[in-house]
Amino acid sequence: MNKKLKYAAAAIAVFGAAIYLNNTNHLAAHQEGKPVLLAHRGIAQRFNERELKNDTCTAARMLPSTHQYLENTIESMRASFATGADIVEVDVHPTTDGEFAVFHDWTLDCRTNGHGVTREHSMAYLKKLDVGHGYTADGGKSFPFRGKGTGLMPTLAEVLTAFPQQRLLINVKSRDASEGEKLAAVLNKLPSERRVQIMVYGGDEPVEMVRRRLSDVRTISRSTIKSCLVGYIGYGWSGLVPQACNNAMVMVPINVAPWLWGWPDRFLNRMAAVNSEVFVLGPYRGGEFSTGIDTPEQFARLPKNYSGGIWTNEIQAIAPLARK
Repeated sequence: MNKKLKYAAAAIAVFGAAIYLNNTNHLAAHQEGKPVLLAHRGIAQRFNERELKNDTCTAARMLPSTHQYLENTIESMRASFATGADIVEVDVHPTTDGEFAVFHDWTLDCRTNGHGVTREHSMAYLKKLDVGHGYTADGGKSFPFRGKGTGLMPTLAEVLTAFPQQRLLINVKSRDASEGEKLAAVLNKLPSERRVQIMVYGGDEPVEMVRRRLSDVRTISRSTIKSCLVGYIGYGWSGLVPQACNNAMVMVPINVAPWLWGWPDRFLNRMAAVNSEVFVLGPYRGGEFSTGIDTPEQFARLPKNYSGGIWTNEIQAIAPLARK
């Protein structure tokens, strides 16, 4: 081997060693403590998730019920925190009378006895609806929650009052930048120590507006999470963190995590250094970032002594595992 090849081989070896040392977990500080549990939709009625489309009425394909809670209600949130959730996710829509309704669906027809687009109604109207009206596990033969959910759709203000110290994740359902501006105005009225307990995710435009208006609220949107993860996979070996990962809620599908440089401890440390918090989700298969760590088998795929965040749709099943 001539000198040039020897020098090239030595340079490659040194470069490889530098990358290894810069990303190995053997030299990374481990964050002690239990995982941070995020209950997606709180405690909710589960449904058949096969072949879901954007307009699928999930209440009409409910699985046999094992509890009495309906998603996005105060009772569901309270039960989620009592079960072990550190954070509860809620969905919001602006109303015609200046409130934010806490409700998942873009329209009312699936889950309630109302009709039309949620955001095209007043909160006064939405308060009269039965949010348990449409749930059925037997194709419409019976509706176990019909009549039990009247008046249970809360406002965001009611949720903030009911849980003045608990952490919340707010999902903005639209792509309307003005909705982000309205939400930022609501959150801006809270004390700064309360705002840091709240995160916001959803459509690119409203989330970007919240990000601009409130620097102390962690945010993430579909475009920024992709930019964050793709950028980090591309050059995170250098220790540089993409701007999209800064001051963010970093959502990591469990099948993407092994591709992240320094996963888990060094990655968690790098995100913490830019004021971001990491949450592991279920496998990403090209759809929504909403599948969770919902079974003991998925939980077992997490690194040993993992202390970052976990996104789950089954807080009752995952909380006992995480607290062991």
